[in-house]
Amino acid sequence: MNTKLTLNIDQDVIEEAKFYAKSNSVSLSKLIENYLLSLTKKNTEKTKVSPLVESLTGVISLESEDYKKEYSDYLSKKYS
Repeated sequence: MNTKLTLNIDQDVIEEAKFYAKSNSVSLSKLIENYLLSLTKKNTEKTKVSPLVESLTGVISLESEDYKKEYSDYLSKKYS
């Protein structure tokens, strides 16, 4: 159920928000609704990690003082 809401916002902010909404093919109301939803939504879902990120997990041991050299060696080995 939609309900009307009256807000007091600086005119310049409104104009920028309207421009942003139009540029992204969304109404200003929907833009604000989505923003408020993102603020209030409980983040109970575990963030899913993509297979690419999963494959990179553990590639570099950050316990080493010379992790930049280790990463460089890893890239050299991988792409040579």
